[in-house]
Amino acid sequence: MDDLTILGEMRADAPQPDAVRLRRLRRRVMRRRRRFVIMPSVLVAAVAVVVIAVSMAHRPPEERTLPAAETVLLNSKTVLEEAAKTVEKRADTPEPRPDQWQYTKTLDVQPADGRTTTYESWLRYDGKQSAGRDPEGNFQVQDVPPDPGDDDLSPQQYRQKLLKLPTDPDELLAHVQGDRHWIDYPKEEGVPKGGEDPDSRAYRILSVYLNQQAVMPPDLEAAIFRAMAKIPGVKIEQGVKDATGRTGLGMFRSTPGEEEQRRYLILDPRTYRVLADQSIWLQDELFKGEVVFKKGAVFAVVLLASGIVDRPGDVP
Repeated sequence: MDDLTILGEMRADAPQPDAVRLRRLRRRVMRRRRRFVIMPSVLVAAVAVVVIAVSMAHRPPEERTLPAAETVLLNSKTVLEEAAKTVEKRADTPEPRPDQWQYTKTLDVQPADGRTTTYESWLRYDGKQSAGRDPEGNFQVQDVPPDPGDDDLSPQQYRQKLLKLPTDPDELLAHVQGDRHWIDYPKEEGVPKGGEDPDSRAYRILSVYLNQQAVMPPDLEAAIFRAMAKIPGVKIEQGVKDATGRTGLGMFRSTPGEEEQRRYLILDPRTYRVLADQSIWLQDELFKGEVVFKKGAVFAVVLLASGIVDRPGDVP
């Protein structure tokens, strides 16, 4: 049984970011060519856009454990305000042409054995084609069959969605507290099944938006940081290392009774761009009486590179 299957069975009632969108994207591609694989949904969030990701290389398992350094928490409101002031100074990136490509390279780490896989992929801005390399290093471009719906937004369509969001932090927070972001949960007494309260939903969705950096307007990114500062339980930890050893600011949300695992968005301390979406087990986790993930296990999607290029196969 692989790590993603185990995680899915243990957390069957927990909200997953953009799972529906990824499943549909996977079906669309795998109908055409089954030799390619799809990047795991735990990043979604950690990559500029949801893309068709193809395995580049598999590294042997290696031990990855929780760092021994003492946790140092910073004033989250101060840090997030500084992040907002930094990002709103950026020049707005011109919108890519429909025939340009979104390039993404990530490193994925599995929690059971520390196995790592590097993914490199290209998605045309209008969503009509994808490209990648198979495990043997063969490069291929393929058409993406049309499948209309909110679940299958192209990078171009996703940017239009972002441009419609309010840039006032209070208005943005109110908006995302009621935004399903492609996930349809049956409601019980006003609360989605699975127990996702408005603050949890807001943090999840804003985290997803932060990972859309290739198309993110600066004023919206600043509003996201300021809105996150208003969500109860959001904390910033200093000196958190991603799976490649880069040190950043670890943003996470602490909720009562959920101390088994900590999920970070690791931010570059200078630019405040997302370096990784990384979970660390704070204690052994049991499944049917057996330890499946040890204390200190790491589940991560690390963003190594991203950007807009003119042709598939190009890198920024």
